[in-house]
Amino acid sequence: MERVGILYHPLNKAASPLASELNSFLSARGISAWVCSSWDTDRVKGHLEGTDLILTVGGDGTILRAAQAVVAHSIPITGINLGKLGFMTELNIAEAKDKLIELAEGKGWIDERHMLEASINATDMDEVHKLYALNDMVMARGEIARMIRVQAFIDGEELTTYRADGVILSTATGSTGYALSAGGPILHPQSDEFLLLPILPHLSLAYTLVLPHSSTVGLCIDAAHMTTLSVDGHINLPIPSGAEIKVQKSAEKTLFLRVHPKKSFYSSLEQRLRGKK
Repeated sequence: MERVGILYHPLNKAASPLASELNSFLSARGISAWVCSSWDTDRVKGHLEGTDLILTVGGDGTILRAAQAVVAHSIPITGINLGKLGFMTELNIAEAKDKLIELAEGKGWIDERHMLEASINATDMDEVHKLYALNDMVMARGEIARMIRVQAFIDGEELTTYRADGVILSTATGSTGYALSAGGPILHPQSDEFLLLPILPHLSLAYTLVLPHSSTVGLCIDAAHMTTLSVDGHINLPIPSGAEIKVQKSAEKTLFLRVHPKKSFYSSLEQRLRGKK
């Protein structure tokens, strides 16, 4: 390991000082490092060339931003948890330096997570947008508190028209997030299936569908006002009525570099949901 990027949460008061401390720690051991706010996506992307590892200092939200930045670069991520749940983070503050030495020595293992890929086609958009999500994509009503209609297709066949506050498409990794709050099931994080479920449906299909990895979901928006597509909770795009969105499992993956021994996901599930590591 020769070059490490350290991304920190800019609103967490403890994150930036810890990132600087880790930078000095790595530099003293002959490892080149750079530090950047996880919110400064363009700057992060400018530093990725030659980077062997991304360290995140924050919580799961910081990891989601890092995963967006490194799409297609195959750079693994190791998270240091300053948040609450820390489903995706690997280290706590007390052990961070010792475990970083182990990682620098080539120890650890790779945890691969599947992502979703979406393309948006709308008449008033200059080009077809392509987006990636590690957690979820949420098509929802915007500023106006009014239901939207979302016509849903699976592999080109019409499924239903949701009349709801929105629709969630979630990966297995995201199944313990917003999708769980909306009544969806929990998938094992290595599962390549993904979820389709409505948010507060009114007199329309109310069930969650677990879709195979080969499925393509089409969504067509019918609303009298602008709606919003939220990707991993921090990319938010206004979507006009009539827009078409296609979502499928991406060929891209998020890689986590882990150092703790593998353990059963289920044995720690309840503790994690209660905010305990």
